[in-house]
Amino acid sequence: MKKIIKNGTIVTAADTFTGDVAIENGIITEIGLNLNADGAEIVDASGRYVFPGGVDPHTHLDMPFGGTVTADDFETGTIAAAYGGTTTVIDFCLTSKGLPLQQAVNTWHEKSQDKAVIDYSFHLMVSELNDKVLAELPQIIENEGITSLKVFMAYKNVLQADDGTLFKTLQAAKKEGALVMVHAENGDVIDYLVTKALAEGNTDPIYHALTRPPELEGEATGRAAYLTELTDSQLYVVHVTCAEAAWKIEEARKKGLRVYGETCPQYLVLDQTALEKPNFEGAKYVWSPPLREQWNQDVLWKSLWNGSLQTIGSDQCSFNFKGQKELGLGDFSKIPNGGPTIEDRFTILYSEGVEKGRISLNKFVDIISTSSAKLFGLFPQKGTIAVGSDADIVIFDPAVQRTLSAETHHMNVDYNAFEGFEVKGEPVSVLSRGEFVIRDKKFVGKAGAGKYLHRKRFGTAPALPAKAEVSGGVV
Repeated sequence: MKKIIKNGTIVTAADTFTGDVAIENGIITEIGLNLNADGAEIVDASGRYVFPGGVDPHTHLDMPFGGTVTADDFETGTIAAAYGGTTTVIDFCLTSKGLPLQQAVNTWHEKSQDKAVIDYSFHLMVSELNDKVLAELPQIIENEGITSLKVFMAYKNVLQADDGTLFKTLQAAKKEGALVMVHAENGDVIDYLVTKALAEGNTDPIYHALTRPPELEGEATGRAAYLTELTDSQLYVVHVTCAEAAWKIEEARKKGLRVYGETCPQYLVLDQTALEKPNFEGAKYVWSPPLREQWNQDVLWKSLWNGSLQTIGSDQCSFNFKGQKELGLGDFSKIPNGGPTIEDRFTILYSEGVEKGRISLNKFVDIISTSSAKLFGLFPQKGTIAVGSDADIVIFDPAVQRTLSAETHHMNVDYNAFEGFEVKGEPVSVLSRGEFVIRDKKFVGKAGAGKYLHRKRFGTAPALPAKAEVSGGVV
């Protein structure tokens, strides 16, 4: 049935205006005033914002880690995402050395099939790049539409790839039109510091942060940027936490390099002191890279505002406190890394960003949706409200004041990383390709309704600026 969303304030990365949106067959067909409503279902959005659905470029659903598996799978995780205003997620396929890449992709298809309630796609982890992998990679990119490749510079002896693998991945990405993503921390030095801390009897959660200092994130970010420059390739640094890393990205972009950066809501509002909570409660906040000293938050907000960081991913990787995080009792290195953030990403960026004057309404849309869609080959199908785009729409009430809590969230995990956090604004209704997933704050979607998205190669969608911009100028 045709739908018309009426009387809302439509917000894209470029414009803010009052208007109506007509939807047919999952696509936006008209935008304007006084649209022909014959036979249409009318959805009144008076007093509310009409945003494009959020694009979360960084999730880990149904992912094995440290002898356990994340608490949220593709069903519970995407339901929580939809409640939070996200209509597209891009998850990570983890590969294993010596096994075909296609095997990992098939595994993730099996994990997501008949479960996702919103649309989704995959990134592909690269742990080695030999002749066999190089021969298979073009087929994966072409046949699966997976146009982003993840390289870990951390987690020594588990996920970490060496610099040669990163260099060859950047070369391959340049040739094949893919975007290389890096987890930028110096894994070799971290491994030494962790071993030293444990030998000295330092086992509490706070030592997770103290053995992963920001200098090691900055060093790895700079090293990856230099390799990107050498290969004339393109790089996306995930979950930037600190000034040291943000400054390296800004430096690279001033040189005109195709280097982009992502941060996460937890790094914008939480700090290192959370890991000092008593009774092992600090384990709830163990993820990598770790939370930093509070002053880094100002640097990250400024980097989002000036364009040297372009996106915000949730890095959703939920583990229950009871029975999962507790695996690290007496040894911080065994605490499963990750937290539940997928549901609160959208609102935290709005409440802490727009409402507090740190970013504009249009910059909010750009960060939460448009830039990710552009970088990862989904724009303009996703990431905007435009004729011909998918009708992924969030009807958002900016006046609601609420408290974030595990008692009211929809993630399948026993704590909320932002427990007690006062926020303003809430998604009221969420549509995916024109169909309600959330309607009046109630889930009305269906497991399996989400579609797998084949993405375009890097550089085929409208490009982001090569340099960081401030109010139309270059910093």
